[in-house]
Amino acid sequence: MEIPVLNKSGEQVSTLAIDEQVLGGEINPDLIKQAFVMYHANQRQGSARTKGRSMVEGSTRKLYKQKGTGNARMGNNRTVIRKGGGVAFAKTKTREEYRLSMPVKMRRKANRNALLSKLIDNEVRVVDDLNFDSPKTKAFADLLGKLNVDRSCVVAVSPDNLNARLAARNLEVGLCNSEQLTCWELLNHRYLVIAKSDLEAWLAGPSSKTDKTASRVKKSKAAKNGEAD
Repeated sequence: MEIPVLNKSGEQVSTLAIDEQVLGGEINPDLIKQAFVMYHANQRQGSARTKGRSMVEGSTRKLYKQKGTGNARMGNNRTVIRKGGGVAFAKTKTREEYRLSMPVKMRRKANRNALLSKLIDNEVRVVDDLNFDSPKTKAFADLLGKLNVDRSCVVAVSPDNLNARLAARNLEVGLCNSEQLTCWELLNHRYLVIAKSDLEAWLAGPSSKTDKTASRVKKSKAAKNGEAD
């Protein structure tokens, strides 16, 4: 697969060859959805709390007498059917746990498979250079216009590219670390804008270890640090 590499004027200057087999060969929707649900669930804090009627501040006095008013019988103001009252089944747990997990090889395959789906749909804009002389929002907005980015997009930049991060923060775009690009960022936005060097580094980085060597590398690092397998 030949991916066009564009400059800041939107003109093609070269191409980048990417092997589809490295990205999974074909799209696996079930695997991508499993990873997407995992990333989504792991962002939940699980800290929602509600108060029961015994926790709400207020008087316990009966609002009016039981009979003779023509109204329905009513107790105090903290009952669950009145505004400002308590909740019938209050959430009182210290913390809800929504965290999910996946094997590291499955997670990496899902991320690369999500990139393959973006490449097939022509929704990836590879730029030869994303460095800016100064953090100007106008320069970054002009770049997106010349790249024909007319919908939501995520910009994957390296951590040391400070000017690009500052230039894009006032725009309605997503920003993420190019080393930590996942299917969550890819599928939550229509386009991906990334520099050629950052994309090559991501393809050759830890995400490329999707076979049995991934487990061996993990075990060797643990042994080197004196940790138990």
